[in-house]
Amino acid sequence: MIVKHLGLTEYSQTYEAMQQFTRERSNTDPDELWLCEHPSVYTLGLSEQSTLTPLRADIPCVKTNRGGQITYHGPGQIVAYPLVNLSRLNFFVREYVFRLEEAIIKTLNHFDVTAHRVASAPGVYVNTQDPHGHGVLRAQNSGPKGSASEPNFMGLSKIAALGVKVSRHFTYHGLALNVAMDLSPFSSIHPCGYEGLNTTDLRSLGLVLNCADVQPVLAEKMQTYLSP
Repeated sequence: MIVKHLGLTEYSQTYEAMQQFTRERSNTDPDELWLCEHPSVYTLGLSEQSTLTPLRADIPCVKTNRGGQITYHGPGQIVAYPLVNLSRLNFFVREYVFRLEEAIIKTLNHFDVTAHRVASAPGVYVNTQDPHGHGVLRAQNSGPKGSASEPNFMGLSKIAALGVKVSRHFTYHGLALNVAMDLSPFSSIHPCGYEGLNTTDLRSLGLVLNCADVQPVLAEKMQTYLSP
């Protein structure tokens, strides 16, 4: 896998570049991992574009073709775009998403932060009251009715979001990990479509880190978990 560090890049420019790369690549081209930060931007997945409403006049909003709903990107957040050939890796999409989450979880473990999955809600979550504890939370299960469509976020805040697109077995879009950012734009949306879902970052958990500290660890974990 070729790893490219793009620095601070405009979202729309990177989005167009991902699509072009995916259109033009062949089955024999090596996979790539693009790592960057974006200036402030809201992005809409396919699930929420029909209900687009103005959010904040000072932050642009871009429609995309990824799965999922609405999220926010901004400086202090690592955005990782794995451009991989699922057919060559012999992964189905569900396993691919699991592996992306696992790479994030292991990255957070590296910094002594315990991370959690939530059933039916892709992404990675932390217990802000006990970010280093290893207890299994009830929030990892579905909601009180036991429905897979009712995730239970009790005690958890979201620290990383996922949104993927697969075309001809090639992936693009990816994940965003909050490191040390202005979290206030999240308060203007329902993150990933969930009203009342809290978001957090590593700085809010008491870790004095920036993207340059975390990015090499995330890149290494993603290379590990996106290997055959």
